[in-house]
Amino acid sequence: MKKFIVRTLSGALFAGILVGSILYGFNTFRPLFLVFMALAVNEFSTLLRQHKNASFNPFVAFMCSVLLYVAFALTAHNGKLPALLVFAPYMIAILCTIVGISFSKKGNNIENLAYFMLTQIYVALPFSLLQILSTAGAPEGETYYWLFPLSIFIFIWCNDSGAYCIGCLIGRHKMFERISPKKTWEGLFGGVAVAIGAGAVMAQFFDIMNIWQWIGMAVVVVVSGTLGDLIESSMKREMQIKDSGNFLPGHGGLLDRFDSTLFAIPCVIVYLAFIGIL
Repeated sequence: MKKFIVRTLSGALFAGILVGSILYGFNTFRPLFLVFMALAVNEFSTLLRQHKNASFNPFVAFMCSVLLYVAFALTAHNGKLPALLVFAPYMIAILCTIVGISFSKKGNNIENLAYFMLTQIYVALPFSLLQILSTAGAPEGETYYWLFPLSIFIFIWCNDSGAYCIGCLIGRHKMFERISPKKTWEGLFGGVAVAIGAGAVMAQFFDIMNIWQWIGMAVVVVVSGTLGDLIESSMKREMQIKDSGNFLPGHGGLLDRFDSTLFAIPCVIVYLAFIGIL
């Protein structure tokens, strides 16, 4: 019971801070997710060094991720700045890191380089792309709109709740038992149904997209988020660990909280670009 209470309170606090920062504006949205990204990159780097014997410098991965995030933030919220100039520090840092790892005498240089780039592509890039997503549908003269970043989390939470409830009630057929023994096909369809319902409700309040486009976004988030969850579960199984960290009591690490989001963000950006919103 004590663990359940701790898990519930910490989850509610985390969700409250996240939602509040998104709704308040980009002055809170931008720094909070910068902190989340930096901590997640550090968490992932630590796991790779501990369980995969990677020997790249985690501080370098941290700094590169910050440069990438800042570049996307400046590009998204200040369109007057030349993109090449904004991204130049990140590109230079990446090139210097590649040279440094290539000439290093620690471990396997190819593996170390691959692990380093994974911190950037798997963790830093999705968090940075969230800055671009926060501009979608912004009112004229504005460069920030909270709707789509918040919608991703709403759909993910609806999917998680639906999948858990339906999976517990009637879940029989395992999806990928080797990777995630508790996930079932019944739970997946239950999560999709709840997320679709949330999309239909969103359409009643926000006419920036019609009901079918909202439902389409919900399906994109659920499918990509489920893949992200399974991929992180596969990584943890490979490393023989239960949680990626202990950032949130009862919930594990930051990667455990954002595993679905990391895949959903780029997929939603592609979807919104396809239907003409971005």
